[in-house]
Amino acid sequence: MMIMLANWWQKNIKRQIPQCCDLCGLSLDSDSIMTLCAACQLALTPQPRCQRCGLTTLSPMRECGRCLKQPPPWHALYCIGDYRYPLDHYIHQLKYQRQFWLAQPLAQQLATTITEPAPLLCAVPMHWRRYLWRGFNQSDQLAQQLASELHVQYWPSLFHRRRATIPQKGLHKSQRRHNLAGAFHFTTPIHTLGSHVAIVDDVVTTGSTLKPLCHLLTAIGVTQIDIYCLCRTPEPREA
Repeated sequence: MMIMLANWWQKNIKRQIPQCCDLCGLSLDSDSIMTLCAACQLALTPQPRCQRCGLTTLSPMRECGRCLKQPPPWHALYCIGDYRYPLDHYIHQLKYQRQFWLAQPLAQQLATTITEPAPLLCAVPMHWRRYLWRGFNQSDQLAQQLASELHVQYWPSLFHRRRATIPQKGLHKSQRRHNLAGAFHFTTPIHTLGSHVAIVDDVVTTGSTLKPLCHLLTAIGVTQIDIYCLCRTPEPREA
């Protein structure tokens, strides 16, 4: 109900109010996707990245040296940018301030980076206890909007989080991996999903949340797994 009210507000009232840029306060251009003017939109200018892991590089490349040595279990990662201002500001508003309407412009911005969309999208699941506490799953909201933008199918309950885990934020890489061991499974017995599937999440740091989901998909014959996320952050160093 809260999400429906937020979307109604965005479509029927908020759009009737003159909009100003979130960063500088100047009037927005009519074709602005995010609530940013043309000048501030440059803050979201794409950076050179490794197409596989999504980390920044000096020039665009299919696979960086790190991926050639130890490739992640997915095949391509698409993101808007790094986890920094202003993207971190928008994600915080979406996740913790219930600004549900932001899912649509964020998904629109992300869609512009995806060259060959997967025909099927799924989202990183949230344990039911955290869902009850927060009231929504931000990855689910993004996946719904992104599927609409890309004109592809979205499977909202493909995965299930079988046990609650402590938040990944603040954990080291090995702790994150141990924290999620055995945490996910398919909601129903799945034999095939097709060869190309994308997983949607808000922020990717070490990828430890995504890896078990990728392994589940690979086990049933998915040969191309993409990651669609808003932000990619550098992996933290081990302590």
